[in-house]
Amino acid sequence: MPEAFRTVVERAEASFTVSGSEFIGYVAPVDTVDAAESVIEEVEADHPEATHVVPAYRVPAGTAASGQPGSVMVREWSSDDGEPSGSAGDPALNVLTQQELRNVVAAVVRYYGGTNLGVGGLARAYSRAVKEAVDAAGVVEDVPHERFEATVEYDDSGTVRGILESEGVEFDANYDEEAGFAVRVPVAEADALRERLRDATSGRVEIEAR
Repeated sequence: MPEAFRTVVERAEASFTVSGSEFIGYVAPVDTVDAAESVIEEVEADHPEATHVVPAYRVPAGTAASGQPGSVMVREWSSDDGEPSGSAGDPALNVLTQQELRNVVAAVVRYYGGTNLGVGGLARAYSRAVKEAVDAAGVVEDVPHERFEATVEYDDSGTVRGILESEGVEFDANYDEEAGFAVRVPVAEADALRERLRDATSGRVEIEAR
């Protein structure tokens, strides 16, 4: 069984002001680097006038060399985004590391208030922004998930939806020319779910990894 890990429950934010500078911390649960970078881009787009947007994330990067079941390498990344070296990105990332959080992205927005805070002051502010956002989001123990897309003709859409609902997995449905279901399922249950969908539709379902 894949190892359980700690992550945030939901997207959340927290804000405060230090010596005139406004800091807004955001966190969100994510499963991939692409998802983490998408959240960062959203925050940047929402704050085009911000002086800095400092990102940090810890997400899966593949299976660890140990080969142990559930052993996953974690990719850690952060950026100072123009703040003095070591004053922003590392403090933000350290909060995620110290709390042993994974599958999580953080982004801290700063609107400069006219007073230089110094490296120490910046480090405290960026750390605080992430800590308070994590507190607002809440922390939960989770297991690794994977995503796939299940596409069927409309005649089979009720069958597929019924199975997904009965299994209690997360999914988004899209009804276009065909019915598409974007599924998020625990890794340990994914193969059995795919096989059940294929059996129920006599192989008519198309399944692609996302």
